[in-house]
Amino acid sequence: MLLTHLIDFSIEEYGEYPFLYYENKVYTNLDVEKFAKKVSVMLREHDIADGERVVVSIPNCPEVIYSYQGILRSSSIVIPVLHLLHPSEIHFILTDSKAKAIFTSSQVLPKFLEAAKGLSYKPLFIVVDQIDDPTLLVEHDMILLHETIDAIDESKEWLKDAQENDVAVILYTSGTTGRPKGVMLTHKNLYSNTKTTYNLSIEKENSKGKTTLGVLPLAHAFGFTMMNSSILLGNSVVIFSKFDVQHLFESIEKHKVSSFAAVPAMIHAMVASPLADAYDLTSLESVASGSASLPIALIQAFKKKFNAEIREGYGLSEATTIVTTSRDGMPVKHGSVGIPIPGVEIRIIDEHGNDLPSGQIGELLVKGDNVTPGYYGLVEETKNTIRDGWLYTGDLVRMDEDGYLYIVDRKKDLVIRGGLNIYPRDVEEVIVKHEAVSEVAVVGLPDEKMGEEIVAYVVKKPDFDVTSEEIILFSQQKLAKYKTPKQVHFVPQLPRNGVGKILKKKLREMYAENSSF
Repeated sequence: MLLTHLIDFSIEEYGEYPFLYYENKVYTNLDVEKFAKKVSVMLREHDIADGERVVVSIPNCPEVIYSYQGILRSSSIVIPVLHLLHPSEIHFILTDSKAKAIFTSSQVLPKFLEAAKGLSYKPLFIVVDQIDDPTLLVEHDMILLHETIDAIDESKEWLKDAQENDVAVILYTSGTTGRPKGVMLTHKNLYSNTKTTYNLSIEKENSKGKTTLGVLPLAHAFGFTMMNSSILLGNSVVIFSKFDVQHLFESIEKHKVSSFAAVPAMIHAMVASPLADAYDLTSLESVASGSASLPIALIQAFKKKFNAEIREGYGLSEATTIVTTSRDGMPVKHGSVGIPIPGVEIRIIDEHGNDLPSGQIGELLVKGDNVTPGYYGLVEETKNTIRDGWLYTGDLVRMDEDGYLYIVDRKKDLVIRGGLNIYPRDVEEVIVKHEAVSEVAVVGLPDEKMGEEIVAYVVKKPDFDVTSEEIILFSQQKLAKYKTPKQVHFVPQLPRNGVGKILKKKLREMYAENSSF
């Protein structure tokens, strides 16, 4: 099935039903289909179709869903961009993808106007709400979606079916060398994970027609998969433009929510909130958690407080989000990310490519219909990452005798803060540009609330003085705030091995011991 057929399936299978709850409004699956068709017609009228790239960068709202579906229906490619990114990061994505159009909101628009400076082309800005300065409509190639869309006749849509191996989405991941990589995902990739989620859900009685919570960013790979799975299951979704624990509790009580997906920072907020006792949360059975491991103490506290399970899973953009997960009907092993989902093969190999037995640590390889065909415009990077159909994740893992997977270390020092990926190299390259900084090493350290926090170790230049607050402020001027350090420690030198490589493991050990070197 193509992603453009999901809504059609939903209507045929379930009829019209309330699909999205947002603020005080309800949107049915028929509403989504109607607006998606209008967006498709609008894009073709602007000569945006058949493989053109289109950015969507909006806080969660129904317009994100309309945009995604409409872009795909015009045979274009969706590029979801997290609205929290810095303009310089957005500029790179626009330059690399040459996105012909940008769906955004008035809140995010200033970032994109800044990011668009210096581009070799002029993208079309499609703003989904009202703007305060109408002169922007004249100064830029810009339209207001809701002032345009009502006049569009959706019956004029010309739907050209894609092929299952056509690229549907490009997800840009943070790069380890200052260059983000565009992970290409086909209709087949995305539908594979969606169908698997659907099959796992229907194994459980009364799994259809439920209401879940859309608290993860729809620009996030897992948020994208969750939305597609909800369409296939005929489920309703309460959309959160931003995470708010009281709103979450209210929605669980009102809609009798039994399960939803979250990241560790959200789970921590639920456990820490005194508001939980004011609501009836007895419908909650489980919460799916990914992106970073949870402390066992937090999992136990959650279960005690809510009488619900935490089901941890593992995935990455290159494998369309989900590789392993804990499932209903199987024992939950705390610290494990579960077992491979149906249709996905895994191997654990040593440095020579030999398969390892259970219990031994090695690199995780993944194969299946969910694995990306490669990185956009990066042929050599693709060859290095995907070999003979196997995705080399770079993650170090072990498997127990029951087939449960345990993540031992993250590839290339990846930091996952609040569910968002951060590469230390990107942060280091910014901080080292400060005139007072001689050297810097950035590491991710465990944090009960956010999963991990960023800590920078800085060696100052002689005769220069600078405070940790100044370093943090400097980094915030260059990077999205969530990518900047929470702490900065000044040290006389960085620990190194015999060939001069910085020992980040030593930094983590020193931090844990609360000692210096």
